[in-house]
Amino acid sequence: MDTASAAPLHIAIFPWFAMGHLTPTLHLSNKLAQRGHRISFILPKRTQTKLQHLNLHPHLITFVPITVPRVDGLPHDAETTSDLPLSLFPLLATALDRTEKDIELLLRDLKPQIVFFDFQHWLPKLTRSLGIKSVLYSIGLPLSTAYLRSGRRQSQGREITEVDLMEPPQGFPDACLKFHAHELRFLASTRKVKFGSGVLLYDRLEIGTSMADAIGFKGCKEIDGPYAEYLEKVFGKPVLLSGPLLPEPPNSTLEEKWVAWLGGFNPSAVIFCAYGSENPLRQNQFQELLLGLELTGFPFLAALKPPNGFDSIEEAFPEGFRERVEGRGIVHGGWVQQQLILGHPSVGCFITHCGAASMTEALVNTCQLVLLPQLGADHIINARVMSRKLKFGVEVEKGEEDGLFTKESVCKAVKTVMDDENEVGREVRENHAKLRNFLLSDNLESSCVDIFCQQLQDLV
Repeated sequence: MDTASAAPLHIAIFPWFAMGHLTPTLHLSNKLAQRGHRISFILPKRTQTKLQHLNLHPHLITFVPITVPRVDGLPHDAETTSDLPLSLFPLLATALDRTEKDIELLLRDLKPQIVFFDFQHWLPKLTRSLGIKSVLYSIGLPLSTAYLRSGRRQSQGREITEVDLMEPPQGFPDACLKFHAHELRFLASTRKVKFGSGVLLYDRLEIGTSMADAIGFKGCKEIDGPYAEYLEKVFGKPVLLSGPLLPEPPNSTLEEKWVAWLGGFNPSAVIFCAYGSENPLRQNQFQELLLGLELTGFPFLAALKPPNGFDSIEEAFPEGFRERVEGRGIVHGGWVQQQLILGHPSVGCFITHCGAASMTEALVNTCQLVLLPQLGADHIINARVMSRKLKFGVEVEKGEEDGLFTKESVCKAVKTVMDDENEVGREVRENHAKLRNFLLSDNLESSCVDIFCQQLQDLV
């Protein structure tokens, strides 16, 4: 079927209620709407104001706000994971599970042909009963799913262990991934995590994947193709790649206070550190990060959440830190315009937690990457692939057993990418420049999205 002559699709998108999931799926919605497809984007009521400016096609992308149901222990005004500590994320999953009847009524009314979802494992059964196709769409790398889930299903009651995860599953197209002891413990432990309604997070993904009509990923065949093909064999269903989902040029400008501050420094002189909207660091690691930034001698802007147990970032500062870095260092506890800051000519280095959206925003800019994953299987794998396999960034060294980094290891990683004479840094900069040129090349993303749309047409 020729997508140019095919009738536009009506797609409902129901992401996990985290800004790191809502934002990239809205980017995807923009790409689909640009090709004439109609999108019903399901999101929490009050959160739509935070995303309104990213909706570039409001005549085709309709926000469908829903109320997050009450769950004992869930704060009354909580709508997304950014409103919660990590320990309460499962309660938000329970709340989303309780929307099932509301979602059924919505879908009966909206009548989309396809629904995209991620953690809502019950959704494919519902859509099938309504004659609607379902796509489990992941913002993570196909490589992560291929390594951690495919071919690793518990058999005969035996749990997957750290030893099992040391080696890739049978038939995996890449043997380069190596994990530290503390990472293997974490990755094995995540398979036992209950994530709302008494359901294991692993089971949510397994059930959703096995019952969905197709699996979708952010990615392109040139980089992710072998892992997509491997997953098609393992799961026996289409695996669709939507393209790298490069952020659209922002339709807003950088706040004047940041323009003024960043403008006081030379090109590529400033370190920008943004550590995600969800996982605050522990106090000792928060302080080591700040002391590491101070130790570099470079100016820096860090956007961080207060450590657990602290009401403000200032309370958790190392002794004398504020006075020592005055004039060259800012630690900001609120939201910042990350995409615009990354694009500022004064920013030369980005310290990131390795979330998918942040990585993409960084790779299409010229600042160099320092990789500091903390929690999240995808984040760990993103960091390892970027640093060891593709060599687009430098990962901060951590203790093999305890997983802790030091101010010295932060400083070392930053200086490696910032030093023009450093051999590793030179290789990373060259590789990053090549990837950036590839991602921004004419027609790469456009052709990826066109193929993705053709595959969606074939699905219905």
